[in-house]
Amino acid sequence: MGALLSLIPVFSQLLDKILPDKGAADAAKLELLRMAQAGDLAQINAEMTIATAQADINKVEASSTRLFVAGWRPFVGWICGLAVGFKFIGGPVLFMVAQAFGHPVELPVIETSELWPLLLGMLGLGGLRTVEKVKGAA
Repeated sequence: MGALLSLIPVFSQLLDKILPDKGAADAAKLELLRMAQAGDLAQINAEMTIATAQADINKVEASSTRLFVAGWRPFVGWICGLAVGFKFIGGPVLFMVAQAFGHPVELPVIETSELWPLLLGMLGLGGLRTVEKVKGAA
């Protein structure tokens, strides 16, 4: 729908050339804007419906007492936390201690480019906190 909005000036000029009556051209332009806006609103509504459904699923999962239903998020969170801790604290300390005792150590390479989106998404740091602050909800 964003592509349609970017083409409105082009369609507007085209309508000016096709429709000789200024009033008819303006009415057609207004209808074009309404159609573009309705499409954008429909897309936003669909995305909101999906997000609401996912939030409902998250509530059901979080209220479960079964480990494999409610325990996967904490498990993934701990794994991410341990990986970040090893990458930036444990690994360098292990390397320095091993070097001090004369043992060369090859530390495993942790690919953080795949880790950060997961960790930041779990922490809710994908911009939603900013939205909460702006709306005064936080």
